[in-house]
Amino acid sequence: MSATFHLTMAQLNPVMGDLEGNADKARAAWTTARDAGADMVALPEMFLTGYQPQDLIRKPAFVAHARAVLNRLVADCADGPALGIGLAAWPEGRDKPFNVWVVAHQGRIVAEVRKHHLPNYKVFDEKRNFTSGDISGPYTIGPVRIGTPICEDAWFDDVAETLAETGAEILLVPNGSPYFRGKQDVRYGHMVARTVETGLPLVYLNMVGGQDDQIFDGSSFVLNPPGSLTHHLPSFEEAIVHVHFEQTDDGWRAQPGDRVTQPQGAGADYQAMVLALRDYMAKAGFSKAILGLSGGVDSAIVAAIAVDALGPDNVHCLMLPSEYTSDHSLEDARGVADRLGCRLDTLLISGPRAAVTEALGPLFAGTTPDLTEENIQSRLRGLLLMAMSNKFGAMLLTTGNKSEVAVGYATIYGDMAGGYNPIKDLYKMQVFEACRWRNANFVDGFLGPRGEVMPERVVDKPPSAELRADQKDEDSLPPYPVLDDILERLIDLDQSVPEVVAAGHDHDVVKHVERLIYLSEYKRFQSAPGARLTQRAFWLDRRYPIVNRWRDPG
Repeated sequence: MSATFHLTMAQLNPVMGDLEGNADKARAAWTTARDAGADMVALPEMFLTGYQPQDLIRKPAFVAHARAVLNRLVADCADGPALGIGLAAWPEGRDKPFNVWVVAHQGRIVAEVRKHHLPNYKVFDEKRNFTSGDISGPYTIGPVRIGTPICEDAWFDDVAETLAETGAEILLVPNGSPYFRGKQDVRYGHMVARTVETGLPLVYLNMVGGQDDQIFDGSSFVLNPPGSLTHHLPSFEEAIVHVHFEQTDDGWRAQPGDRVTQPQGAGADYQAMVLALRDYMAKAGFSKAILGLSGGVDSAIVAAIAVDALGPDNVHCLMLPSEYTSDHSLEDARGVADRLGCRLDTLLISGPRAAVTEALGPLFAGTTPDLTEENIQSRLRGLLLMAMSNKFGAMLLTTGNKSEVAVGYATIYGDMAGGYNPIKDLYKMQVFEACRWRNANFVDGFLGPRGEVMPERVVDKPPSAELRADQKDEDSLPPYPVLDDILERLIDLDQSVPEVVAAGHDHDVVKHVERLIYLSEYKRFQSAPGARLTQRAFWLDRRYPIVNRWRDPG
């Protein structure tokens, strides 16, 4: 009779710094694994501490506390399956800790794997915060020898090949791998390569949940060599899955299991934004959100994301009209709120605006009304929304898309006021795409209603800030299809001005957009965090000096 090995994959959502709470989640997963007859339960990279901890992990007291919590966890999980869990370890004499994955069995630690390859690009600063460890060898649980490349270690061939050469029979890869559009295909490519090179089955276990701007999508999977998919866990939700391995003439092989369909494109982005907002709110201690609902598409999709994340009773929308607000916008804001089932109140800004105009009158005498007066309207809305946020303890959500954030088409201390921006990394045309996806789709776990939640008229009408008569965004910006293509080339692809012009764009328009991008850096530096959906999100992915006189000479 062939040997067997039962592994429980715990794709779970930790809370940064909640050591006891994360340990409780690990205990519950271990109990589930024990009751299922598993030989081992695995949790993701840095699960006990949360990931990414940034400079928190450089605090010795935090790392010591994590070790104390781990020791209690190991003692509690002595009589049953082995437990694999990630945290930091700080040996005496080192100036930085290691990123480790600890394996405990029968009340003692039987392996402590140290991460070797430390990513130091885009959102990752691991070389700042961790010490690189030597490549660890495999460890034995029951009848099988397991090798554990930690996350980035599996993106290179050396760690997996060393493990295979030193006797590993299964590769178990714990990850803290954040989402970006198209990330899963990148993961498949690397992991399939490891199974081909080593001839070993591979378990890719990723954490799930939002942490500040980053979203961990789960999407864990199991491969048999040379890249045959046997299991696929869901995206953007927790899951505990039991994987059954059998020893064959060709080595250990995972037996077939469930393969959950993975979301793609706008659907994946939308689910990522819902998870990001839900976790940002809950982990920061907020249960209710507030936002300004203008009747436009950006605030409409933010309202939809908020309702899907928090439920309609926890989302409060405010319409703050001026004399420039059209009847259509009033009707459309009401249409969105009614479809979503959330509260909508109207708060006129005409009185506060008149008071501000009167107060500034003596100092503005002899000047011509311009953008200053327009921005006063936006800043009054921000003031009133923040007052509501403070009074009722609700998180104010901002609603500026990536196109606006890129070119500064947003008012600092006005419509940029707030604590979180769900659509910060969505260009305007992607906002439209995400709206249409949500109107046509519903996913279990959404707390909003099914069906069309944003009236088609909201999605189709020409965008306008409505800060002056007959204003349209295209009065001062290129049409959004043109603008977004220029922005993607300048920002996401880092193309030069001549390259963008060669792609078919007007030189003067490209130079104008480039100028706006650089001039707006100070605004982005002060903007609310938001869900990261791409590899060039504003903040950690793209770090530019605020004061910068360089412009592309092309």
